[in-house]
Amino acid sequence: MPSTQQAVVVTYSIGELAREFDLTTRAIRFYEDVGLIQPARQGANSRTRVYSARDRARLMLTLRAKRLGLSLTEARELLDMYDGPQDTAAQLQRLLELLAAHRGELEARMAELQTDIDEIRARERKARGQLAKAQRNTSTLET
Repeated sequence: MPSTQQAVVVTYSIGELAREFDLTTRAIRFYEDVGLIQPARQGANSRTRVYSARDRARLMLTLRAKRLGLSLTEARELLDMYDGPQDTAAQLQRLLELLAAHRGELEARMAELQTDIDEIRARERKARGQLAKAQRNTSTLET
């Protein structure tokens, strides 16, 4: 007699995801509010959130996008592309556009920071020179 196999559906509680990704439950609810994840509801008055493997993957990818400096809107745009018809070329093209724009912003910020660092170094050199001069003048007056 053949055995009947049932698919095991893995689910997660909000606390489990919070611990796994080192987030607060409030942050996870925020990601839900902005439409990045969509947990099912169970229990009395449907108050208990139940997160699927899909929600977990979307959360993980959202956090990765944030680390890359993408906005939540950009992250959701990319994630939503994967929910629609699978047009890998369009998805990759959009990802490349977003990453190039973000890289450009970071490079501009880095150039500004380098200018600031150079200015600080110049001011430090000038202050050291003035300090050395002041110390020489003080020691000359003491003798």
